[in-house]
Amino acid sequence: MAVARFASVVFDCKDPEELSAFWAAMVGGEVAVTGEDFVAVRTSRGWFAAMRVPDHQPPTWGDADVPKQMHIDLSVDDLDEAEAEAIRLGARLVSDQPAPDRYRIFLDPAGHPFCLSIQIPDVA
Repeated sequence: MAVARFASVVFDCKDPEELSAFWAAMVGGEVAVTGEDFVAVRTSRGWFAAMRVPDHQPPTWGDADVPKQMHIDLSVDDLDEAEAEAIRLGARLVSDQPAPDRYRIFLDPAGHPFCLSIQIPDVA
């Protein structure tokens, strides 16, 4: 028996409005809760939220100075199309791509790493 159900992922950042707009567009959600220091995006499977943290330092990908700590994997059907849209929305493609034919690594506007992947099955 499960102890809990997935509810949300909360990202620390400098600008919660900017980051929540990015994630709403990436996952097809809507901004549903707004505040000065916290903005939440409702999706069909849970919440993505952004919380203002003074002096936020984004994680670094592939460098231990500020470890990534975690990242999000998103399932897509077409990597090239998803990459183009993610970049249009404000993501940055990282330079080291170990398996670009299966997944691609990006940073969101606040520097959090995430991957777009064709190898993760959809759960719905």
